[in-house]
Amino acid sequence: MNTDFESVKLAVEEKLAFVKRCGLRLLSAEHGQVTCEMPAKGNENHLGAMYAGAMFTLAEIPGGALWLANFDIAKCYPILKSFEIHYLEPAIGDIMFTIGLTKEQIASYQDDCQTHGKVEFKLLGELKDKQGQIVATSAGTYQLRKH
Repeated sequence: MNTDFESVKLAVEEKLAFVKRCGLRLLSAEHGQVTCEMPAKGNENHLGAMYAGAMFTLAEIPGGALWLANFDIAKCYPILKSFEIHYLEPAIGDIMFTIGLTKEQIASYQDDCQTHGKVEFKLLGELKDKQGQIVATSAGTYQLRKH
């Protein structure tokens, strides 16, 4: 069963104290797509751009939100196997991040997980500033495991 948006939002924004201190916000989590935003305020580095760790957090956390909002959480759970982030430009201002899977991908991954006990997949994303400029790219390898 999918989890309602307010429950996903609460889990994403409040469950992990570190994430809560960063101020990360879940903006949407529907139809296989998740969008989050990291505020610049409080997450600046020594040069006035966004701290690399805050950007990493922004790119990593949506994988969990995607699972909560779109997968049957009673049947499977995700783990992060590996994660790469490539910083392209100084990130000035609030930064947005969106990832997603198609309805067909979600169904296929859930079925494979139930059949084989686990399944791996990649989530690719782009971190963008308010002007839409890509400031970093990410690639996470996630694994769904059967409960």
